[in-house]
Amino acid sequence: MDRSYLEEKVARLPTRPGVYLMKDAEGRVLYVGKAKNLRARVRTYFREGADGRLRVRFLMARVADIDFVVTDTEKEALILENTLIKRHRPRYNVDLRDDKTYLSLRLDVQNPFPRLTTTRRIVPDGALYFGPYSSARALRETVELIQRIFPLRQCRDREFRARTRPCLYCQMRGCLAPCCGRVTPEAYREIVDQVVAFLKGRGRELLDDLRAQMARAAERLEFEEAARLRDRIRAVEETLERQKAVTHRPVDRDVVGWVREGGEAEVVVLVVRSGNLIDRRSYYLDRLEEDDAEVMAQFLRQYYRGDRIVPAEVVVGVDVGPEEAGVLEEWLGEKRGGRVRVVHPKRGERRELVRMAEGNAAELLEERRKTKVGYEAALAELRDRLGLPDLPRRIEGYDISNLQGREAVGSMVVFTDGFPDPGAYRRFLIRTVEGADDFASLYEVLRRRLGRRGQPGWELPDLVLIDGGRGQVAAAAKALEDEGVAVPLAGIAKARVLPGRGPEVEHSAERIFLPGRSNPVGFGRNSSGLFLLQRVRDEAHRFAVTFHRKRRARASLRSALEGVPGLGPKRRRALLRHFGSLKRLAEASADEIAAVPGIPRPVAERVAEALARLRTPGVAEG
Repeated sequence: MDRSYLEEKVARLPTRPGVYLMKDAEGRVLYVGKAKNLRARVRTYFREGADGRLRVRFLMARVADIDFVVTDTEKEALILENTLIKRHRPRYNVDLRDDKTYLSLRLDVQNPFPRLTTTRRIVPDGALYFGPYSSARALRETVELIQRIFPLRQCRDREFRARTRPCLYCQMRGCLAPCCGRVTPEAYREIVDQVVAFLKGRGRELLDDLRAQMARAAERLEFEEAARLRDRIRAVEETLERQKAVTHRPVDRDVVGWVREGGEAEVVVLVVRSGNLIDRRSYYLDRLEEDDAEVMAQFLRQYYRGDRIVPAEVVVGVDVGPEEAGVLEEWLGEKRGGRVRVVHPKRGERRELVRMAEGNAAELLEERRKTKVGYEAALAELRDRLGLPDLPRRIEGYDISNLQGREAVGSMVVFTDGFPDPGAYRRFLIRTVEGADDFASLYEVLRRRLGRRGQPGWELPDLVLIDGGRGQVAAAAKALEDEGVAVPLAGIAKARVLPGRGPEVEHSAERIFLPGRSNPVGFGRNSSGLFLLQRVRDEAHRFAVTFHRKRRARASLRSALEGVPGLGPKRRRALLRHFGSLKRLAEASADEIAAVPGIPRPVAERVAEALARLRTPGVAEG
């Protein structure tokens, strides 16, 4: 479309709040934005921005049409914008490709004897949630620390109700044995309150409480209890010494700083809880076209969407403007259930925190660039060795996983510029293949994937990598041919044991096969290109195996339920509706199952017995 068509369309846009969608000639959504005044906002793309860049160059080079949706308020536009970005995944919007659903800790304080559990979902169920934790290791260390300091029960509800004598943790003084009535709900609640204070970062307040309890125990001549409290105090003190206090006030805030250079930026979020810096999260953004204020506002809208915990204060290194800050505050306040301030500091303590975040971002961006230089060399080697027309910027890796043909699945992983791109990963259930036939399964997966080319998020790769040798490569080549797609293809086969008479076993290098070529392509053992292909293959294998194990575990659970007398399809559906997932049902006790409408007590007990006999470590959380 020519510019005059677009300008005429913009002139007819309403002056109300809403969302605009920029599309290319094939109707793909390239960019989604929100506006208080649609006409005024979109018109800015037709004049030179304050930063000196001609936005119209970006617009005219790619955009053929502009669509819009009117809303009643700017806050509604913000919510709709988030929904449309999630649905269309536009190429030129801020994309938190490193973002994922983090683990959080859950404490059901409505239970008289709660235990600490992990979850990826935060729901308004009356429980307390802490986190999220950006690494599973950090969460695991936190749980282990709490279990060492505070004697909370660790058993699941069904084990708790079935137990008749204390467990080993009680003998080790790691549990108060509420299952056997050895502690009152009131005494256990004191421990729960201490755990809550600890997780909320109120360490000093917790220490004062523990010291007072120790003094009272000593006055009552309960020296063993006083000694336990003393050990707990020391453990908390050691933990607090390792935490970095960044403010004298016990505030909860997220500090967002960045370094931007042209179309790329590194964003760092410092998570401060009760005045202590407890986490640092980083995000790499690229293909940035908007000005700083708009990019930062987009980042905040994406960062806090979903069920992320919102603090009382969000400190930003870029001024998003009073109107945008007001909309964000209203939206975040609703999510938090209380007032939220979005602050752009010029001086003082908050400004120092922003500088800290910006310093971290600068280091991370420099580190990424150094890594990228290494990956550029690896991509260049792959281009030259494999005879590719261009650098393989987007590599897709595929693998198949099954157990004797059962629960067969396929995986697709994506590496962009040498880096994993988890947001583009895809999983496939094998639908048309009977038995264990990896060749046919691979053919099906590639046909289905290629059939979606042209859709958002499904652009064609520069290289398809198959986990396997000549046979797998031939099956993949047939899929490409039948779809009429010409994409470079390679297979990576595992190393072979070399013949030899010595005591040490020697292996060949891993072999790379190409279609129509009998001999593998030669790579040195220390080749950076080969190392990148191995990473793609290993990630595809991990992704496929993880999905397959979840499918197997869920199938085993369904089979166990189908074998329970008196539990027909209607009652099974009622259980799944009530508990929301197979995983939660697997953790339920007989009492909880019997509380489901339509489930008689005898049937509930049989279900609980069947579940108790079934080990379900890999049941999917959904």
